[in-house]
Amino acid sequence: MPTSTRRARERANTRERIIEAALHVLETEGIAALTIRRIATDVEYSAPVVYQHFANKDALVLELVAHGHRLMLSEFRRAAQEPDTDQRMTRIASQYVRFAGEHPHLFQVMNDPMVDADERRRVAEPVIDVLKELLTTWSAAHDVVLADFDQACEILWGTLYGIASLSYLGNVGSDRARRLAEQALRAILLGWQTEAPANGRPASS
Repeated sequence: MPTSTRRARERANTRERIIEAALHVLETEGIAALTIRRIATDVEYSAPVVYQHFANKDALVLELVAHGHRLMLSEFRRAAQEPDTDQRMTRIASQYVRFAGEHPHLFQVMNDPMVDADERRRVAEPVIDVLKELLTTWSAAHDVVLADFDQACEILWGTLYGIASLSYLGNVGSDRARRLAEQALRAILLGWQTEAPANGRPASS
């Protein structure tokens, strides 16, 4: 193996170890415990080695945000395999809330204002694209023309985020939040079917 190839592989492995250690700290102890010095200690490197891969804590946190969205993307793609278009959408809702319940600290960071909004949007784009694809398929299946498609996606995303946040309340919990998310999504979709038929005119009462 050429020296350059070996060094590139070693560098990639080091970066992966740093990310795994940072993710473990975040998931088990929260964002307050996540520092460059702590990560360096956990992976048994000096802090300068970590800085070779991440300029600062913000850069490391952004990588964790991207990692979280990659995990969510995998969940969404599995949900997208559901044959029925309506069940596909409700399964997305359930998976979103389940993810938030299983990764509370990661989910919080993925939506935290401490991370640059443009960067958060950039790393979330693949997940949002899947949601758009599913909504496009659903609207075509039901002959629904959405007047503002981007706004419709934001309504769905915001609804799921809000209900996922409720799951952390003791009187709600993850299971109930998942059911609420499914019910909310069904209600929204039914409303669009009723109010925005393909001819663009409100349905008659």
